Amino acid sequence: MTAPARFFCAEAARERGDPLAGTAPYGAVWILIEYRGGWPSNGYDGLDLEPATKSRVYAAAQAVRARILLIRRPGRRRSEGPKRWAVLHGDRDGAHRQQWGTWNDDWDLAAIAQALDPPDAPNATGEAGPGRPPVLLVCTHGPHDTCCAVRGRPVAQALGERWPELVWECTHIGGDRFAASVVVAPDGVYYGNLDAGTSLTAVEHHLADRIHANHLRGYTDLTPAQQVAVAAVLRESGPAGRHDYAVERTVRDNDRWLIRVAGIAPGLPSYDVEVTSHRTPARQLTCHGRFRSSALVHEVTALRAV
Repeated sequence: MTAPARFFCAEAARERGDPLAGTAPYGAVWILIEYRGGWPSNGYDGLDLEPATKSRVYAAAQAVRARILLIRRPGRRRSEGPKRWAVLHGDRDGAHRQQWGTWNDDWDLAAIAQALDPPDAPNATGEAGPGRPPVLLVCTHGPHDTCCAVRGRPVAQALGERWPELVWECTHIGGDRFAASVVVAPDGVYYGNLDAGTSLTAVEHHLADRIHANHLRGYTDLTPAQQVAVAAVLRESGPAGRHDYAVERTVRDNDRWLIRVAGIAPGLPSYDVEVTSHRTPARQLTCHGRFRSSALVHEVTALRAV
């Protein structure tokens, strides 16, 4: 008897033509913890850390809706010295903050909770600064989803060879079926459906502040409908900087949105974008998913320059 073919969620999504835009999870704050051992399937939650410190970091993260990611350098190359942690903040006006520190013992991670305080708080700790380059996070979390490892590791390797100081592999960031996925933080930009070649192009454009609609999942400070509207504007008018457009107005009527995307940079027009949503039939959306589920899809139904 022939065994059933192995299911890969990213292959299935490409065959179906699952829309990429509008799939970036919300996020403005990221906590990164370098962890050189094996990653549990549930990431930080599964780590065997000192309980009080682990709970303190988790509670502080929950208070500001921060995402906690485990990180390591690409290729599992052996790192020397203390492990690193970081707290990355992104603001809608383009202001960014990064705070980095090191840890040897579990108790050292308590500094993360202090780093989540406002920048002028007296207990702020670590190496901080707004002028640092962004961090490139590539999901390679195999225990969570096979496609993330199979498709993510070649991307992490290619990016790591080009920008070795910026690139980290990371645990689950959402949207397994869009592997390989890259998050640029604290810019708050998700890219998906990447391979080694397209990832180099996408990141090179991003670092030059010329974001293209190709491979763009969305901006993490926007709702899914707003992400789709901005991607449609970039597709219509061409690549633009991360903050060259802003969502000026959003009006919702059930499963329909009217969104004004305003050109902020000189010479850029504004657009009115109509977006509608619907649910797909139930499908297996992840490699390891036990149940079939539907996805909410947002699509542009009208776009007009104003």
